[in-house]
Amino acid sequence: MSEAISPEIIEALLPEVAELIVTALNLDVPPADIQPDAPLFGDGLGLDSIDVLEIALVISKKYGFQLKSDNEDNLRIFSSLRALSAHIASQRAK
Repeated sequence: MSEAISPEIIEALLPEVAELIVTALNLDVPPADIQPDAPLFGDGLGLDSIDVLEIALVISKKYGFQLKSDNEDNLRIFSSLRALSAHIASQRAK
């Protein structure tokens, strides 16, 4: 059985993951301006599939687990900064 990750752990990870996204993609936006629940695609940050691949690569290097392109949960995982941070926290807890 997997334990739920506490909201505090996810909150603590948000700035780190925001910084990772900004750095990996060379974005002209301060990490603090990325809203935790705003979409990463489309109207949110406006990321595309190539951006996701770059983020996935950086995450695998930094956190030591793979984000597979064929994972059926990718839409959920990359839906927002909070969702991505929660996924990272859950993988790190294993």
